[in-house]
Order: sequence, then structure tokens, then C-alpha cells
Amino acid sequence: MKPTTAVSLLCAALMAIGHQCFADEAPPASQDASQADTSQKLHALHWVNGPQKVQLFGNSSLQVPADYVFLDQAETAKLQALQHNLSNGTEYFFAPKNGRWEVFFSYSDDGYVKDDEKIDAPALLKSIEENTVAGNKMRRDRGWDEMQVVGWQTAPHYETQTNRLEWAIDGKNLRTNDVVVNFNTRILGRGGVTSAVLVSSPDNLDEAIGDFKSTLTGFEYLPGKRYAEYKQGDKIAKYGLAALITGGAAAIAVKTGLWKVILGGLIAGWKFIAAAAVAIFGGLARRLKRKTV
Repeated sequence: MKPTTAVSLLCAALMAIGHQCFADEAPPASQDASQADTSQKLHALHWVNGPQKVQLFGNSSLQVPADYVFLDQAETAKLQALQHNLSNGTEYFFAPKNGRWEVFFSYSDDGYVKDDEKIDAPALLKSIEENTVAGNKMRRDRGWDEMQVVGWQTAPHYETQTNRLEWAIDGKNLRTNDVVVNFNTRILGRGGVTSAVLVSSPDNLDEAIGDFKSTLTGFEYLPGKRYAEYKQGDKIAKYGLAALITGGAAAIAVKTGLWKVILGGLIAGWKFIAAAAVAIFGGLARRLKRKTV
């Protein structure tokens, strides 16, 4: 999505619900009915404003800093629908109030993932391309825009000190030709993996990744749930690092036609910021009443 379009829609949405527009660019003179409806639904979400600590999945926590917002699972599902992103209703949303990027957290309890696997980046990219094509069937069925994988923005790499697997994919909306980048982080734990998918425009990616990584220091597994606390006899995942990149258990399901599993994992992992849904940020988020979870 082009940043100027996002700013225009942000201003239009804020003014449509009686809030001041803090952006530098003047908003459009009018707002169509669809945008107005989206603005109202976004305003009605139960936003959690930092600073405060929130619990994730019953096994971890995240410190939401000042000037950042958070949504619980039920509210995130509503946002996902507005953004035309598939969701299984178990994700959390996190973003700065300036709307420069956003993150979706999910968790898979498939077990302890061994981190000793070699990563073949070219082969993995081909698999991701195939799985995205399969996911487009579900997007078409819902009347949503289809996506195309352009290539690696950042090739996958694993950090042994943090037990984080990271990579970034350039994607394109086939209808509008807008480009969006998904920066993926997988945080290995004792019983499974936390997924964090950062969505940003390509021209803002470096700044977004830096900001996100600084806030990710506020994420931690609870005692007894950390990767280093693995004990003999714990459940072992049936896949390794490579499968995490192509969708984990859902990547296996795509080959067998288990679409319910895919909906809960692989396809939901590819995020797209729909233009009308950018209007959640800026002055609107700052003026919403602070809520707790």
C-alpha cells in the first residue's frame, strides 16, 4: 500500500468519527459509505493502550510500551475480517499508534522444535509460492484480493541466542499491484512456537523491523515454558525449522487438502493491510479509553 493513500484514509476515518487528523496531509473531502462503516467498526474495537503488560496464550507475556496498542484475540479477529486477512480467532494484534507497522501474534503447540536443521532458502521460497497460490482459492471464495510472492526480502536465518527464526517476504496484491512486506519471527518455546508476523510497506521496512525488535525484548515465555527448559520426555514437533518457514503443520496439510487446518495456520500467516483498515491509528488510538485484559 502506498503511504500517501494510507494517510489520506486515516485522516478521512478520524474526521468521520469526530476526531482531529494529526497527519501532515489533508484528508479527502468526503468518505464513501464503505469507508465510513469500516471507521465505525474500527473505533468500536476494545483497544488496549500501553504501557502495560498483557498475557499471551497462557504461556507468555508482552510488555506493551507507551504509544503502542494491543487487541485481544476476539477483537483481533474482528480487525482481521476488516483487513481481509484470514484468521482462526486465536491471534493477538500489536502496533505503534502511528500506524507505521503492525504485528500479529499466534501460537502453535505442536511441541519442541529442534533447531539443528539446515535451511535451503531457494527450495523454501518455491514452497511458499505454491502455498500462496493454494491460499488464493480461499481469498477468491471470499471475494478478497489475491496475493503473489515476489521473493525474499530477507533470507531466513536463525539466532541461537534468542531461539528466533526470522525471514521476510515481498508480496504483491494482484488487483492493485500494491507491494507489502511480511517480516516473520518464530520464537521457539518448550512446548511450541510463537509466531510474530510484522506487516509494513517496503520503504518503511528497516525502521519497522528495528522498532519491532526493540519492543520484542518485552516478550518472554513464562517460567517452565522457555526453550532452554526442555526436558526428556517432552513432546517433540514432527517438523523442524524449514517447515516453520513454509507454514509448520499447515504446510503439510496443504498437500493433503485439509483446508480447515490450513485456515488455522499457513494461509492465516500471510497478512495484508487493506487500505480502508489503516484508519485505526494516530489520534484515534490516542483518544480511545484505556482498557485492560
